[in-house]
Amino acid sequence: MAPRAIQKGVRQSARKVRLVVDTIRGKNVNEAYALLRFSKKRAARQIEKVLRSAVANAEQDADRESRAFDVDDLYVSYAIANEGETLWRWRPAAYGRATPIRKRMSTIEIRVEPKEEK
Repeated sequence: MAPRAIQKGVRQSARKVRLVVDTIRGKNVNEAYALLRFSKKRAARQIEKVLRSAVANAEQDADRESRAFDVDDLYVSYAIANEGETLWRWRPAAYGRATPIRKRMSTIEIRVEPKEEK
């Protein structure tokens, strides 16, 4: 199985995170770093952390198996942002009622694999 990294409980909705995740899926790792570094989206910082963790996990797997490791050969094979838990908060409304505020969270998963030569 490909080395992966998962971050749960990212305090941003999955819909907003998916906009950034879709830009790096299938890209070379160095290109993905560049896209995330210069993105204006807030989610890019969290996704960059997960990507760095996935690359570190790939390096650890290579060391454990005594294989050669080169970061330049890696690409993002799988990147997804799913919905996480939702925090429910309540806001006062007219006539003594309360209206809900949903603070949504997301889960980010990224897998990296070495590019295979054909």
